[in-house]
Amino acid sequence: MEWRDQGALLAMRLHGESAAIIEVFTLAHGRHAGVVRGGGSRRMAATLQPGTQVQVAWQARLDEHLGTFLVEPLASRAAILSDRLALAGLNAVCALLHLALPERDPHPVLWAKTMALLDAMTVGDDWTQAYLRWELDLLEELGFGLDLNSCAVTGSREDLAYVSPRTGRAVSRGAAGEWAARLLPLPPSLLGQGPTTPGELAQGLALTGHFLGRGLQAVLFDKPLPEARGRLIEMLARTPPP
Repeated sequence: MEWRDQGALLAMRLHGESAAIIEVFTLAHGRHAGVVRGGGSRRMAATLQPGTQVQVAWQARLDEHLGTFLVEPLASRAAILSDRLALAGLNAVCALLHLALPERDPHPVLWAKTMALLDAMTVGDDWTQAYLRWELDLLEELGFGLDLNSCAVTGSREDLAYVSPRTGRAVSRGAAGEWAARLLPLPPSLLGQGPTTPGELAQGLALTGHFLGRGLQAVLFDKPLPEARGRLIEMLARTPPP
């Protein structure tokens, strides 16, 4: 069994005396693990960093085996290491992909959006709104997508202000009535109404976090979402607006 693909490295752990097991989010083969011989060496250390764009060649005797990777670096994202907020964002992306995606299940649309997000983090763009959108895209890929097109009660597209925590559907301000306190706030920026303020970013991440936590219970086993995501949210809360 053999194939070639490209993607971003999600994680690396040492294996034996000199090898490493890496996990790569690839374009055509999804989240895939394999052994890199010599991956524990100093020579490979710079390549086997989370976020690095790599070309991989995978080989195994049988498809169900772990297999081995030959790794060629395509693009370094080392610039992220000098930006604490971007590094927290990278770690959150890697942790969520590792947790949420089934192994060896391709997600080409999410892959393209993930690579674009990591590129934005690398060059220092304002990527925080893109990260929130990425979490919405992740929900969609997992089959837990939110319906923010119209009010679940009236069908209206006007003045959408809340999301039902049970159904994931939008609710207008007028239709919410006395139930408003039990609904999740819907930031206007998620509806394309202006840029995301720090307050709206916090609301948006609380919204996506609720549905990620609920949708991933089968793998979370009543544990919270990854600590890396929590650290990112804490850092965003302490970061002053531009």
